[in-house]
Amino acid sequence: MPPKPKYTKEQIANTALNIVKEQGVASLSAREVAKRLGCTVSPIFTMFENMEDLKWAAREIALKEFEDYISDFKEYNPSFKRIGMRMISLAIHEPEVYKLLFMQERPKGHHFNDTIDELGEMTNTCISLIEKDYELTNAQAKMLFEAMWVYAYGIGSLCAMKVCDFTEEEIANRLGQIFTGQMLLIKEGKTDLIIGLPEKKEGKL
Repeated sequence: MPPKPKYTKEQIANTALNIVKEQGVASLSAREVAKRLGCTVSPIFTMFENMEDLKWAAREIALKEFEDYISDFKEYNPSFKRIGMRMISLAIHEPEVYKLLFMQERPKGHHFNDTIDELGEMTNTCISLIEKDYELTNAQAKMLFEAMWVYAYGIGSLCAMKVCDFTEEEIANRLGQIFTGQMLLIKEGKTDLIIGLPEKKEGKL
């Protein structure tokens, strides 16, 4: 009978996430994880195929923590805006976690819809909130969510990379203005003017 693993996959993934939080995504390595655990790299590659596999396991834990981070949205009106505000707040206060969650390179050909699917249950939660609060169809709510996610992602990335500083009031105003404009366009049927949506392929940029 083979010896029982000294560390579980969750313990190793949590250690990897702690390294990201403290030292950044670029510092995540098998050697650093092993150092934290007080072992060789062998247990890591017994549990994980490679470091990319470990990084995505750490991301899954970070995504669950993010879902907890935004879980107070029901106490706010509008609820959907609260989620956007918390997403950008994460970028400001935990930039390396934001990068792990939202700014990792994907294989060539990774589709926008795949990226949205990787957000997990948060996507369905947001679409349901928009559909209910603004009397939109599911398709319209999905369209509005995707447009706003692209916009909030952009602000969050600017903050995480220390390109720009925004006050909470500036963030709230920007999200509110864009949301209102996009919603009006959707209700008027002018969906070709919605920002951030992958429409027809007109050729390479």
